[in-house]
Amino acid sequence: MTEHPQKIIALVDGSIYSASVCDHAAWISQRSGAPVELIHVLGRREAADTHDHSGAIALGARTALMEQLADLDAQRARLISHRGRAILDDAHAIVDKAGVTEITTRLRHGDIVEAVADVEADASLVVIGKRGEAADFAKGHLGSNLERIVRASHKPVFIASRAFKPIAKVLVAYDGGASAMKAVDHIARSRLFQGLAVQVVTVGHATSEVTKGLADARAMLKAAGIKAETSILPGQPETTLSKLVDEAHYDLLVMGAYGHSRIRSLIIGSTTTAMIRACKVPVVLVR
Repeated sequence: MTEHPQKIIALVDGSIYSASVCDHAAWISQRSGAPVELIHVLGRREAADTHDHSGAIALGARTALMEQLADLDAQRARLISHRGRAILDDAHAIVDKAGVTEITTRLRHGDIVEAVADVEADASLVVIGKRGEAADFAKGHLGSNLERIVRASHKPVFIASRAFKPIAKVLVAYDGGASAMKAVDHIARSRLFQGLAVQVVTVGHATSEVTKGLADARAMLKAAGIKAETSILPGQPETTLSKLVDEAHYDLLVMGAYGHSRIRSLIIGSTTTAMIRACKVPVVLVR
């Protein structure tokens, strides 16, 4: 008996990345058979303003002004909620058009990381855009929510690129660390990667430990029915891997979210951050 696939959480914020998030979530759903849950989170800053702005005004005027401010706050809260619903409706239409039959939508209030923590228990993957609503103003920066979600989520995070294109070639960055091994295990267990061309690459020196790690990774994937090639390349991971992605036309990069160092549990590993920033293709991060 096959288990029903766990859902895919797709976070949409109305930014230019939202359509890509929906397209990638639909692609993942169709390959894995998993349902899609679309979530839009209304942040605390978007909640109604409860501060008293009236100052020292005569009592009658002050009361009237407070009532007007309360009315404005209520209108603003309603408009923001309507906008959130509209974003979810648009997202639903994109995923539905792509042929996904099982779609749910959820409008949440509060902090996005808390929202993900509340719903990720029965999810296999979290899909988010590389940057959020200010994407055009911050091309060199990652979305602050992205970094927070990767740091907090216990599930693999799929970071959508700016535009969707079908995925056929997958590059796996393998450094021998625990999260890199988990990334290979994730690929082996997921229906998503069946039939795709997979290359497992280590950047560095060809030590016996590195060679054995790559052989183990290839064996694990082969046992899952995935034919994978392995290679060892010289250089620095950020530059070597991003150049390889571009020149060999890979469609997806999979890597561990953290390197060997336990200090990096406090932040996303510096190589990881650089790779997400440099790569124009989607990135899957596995903790």
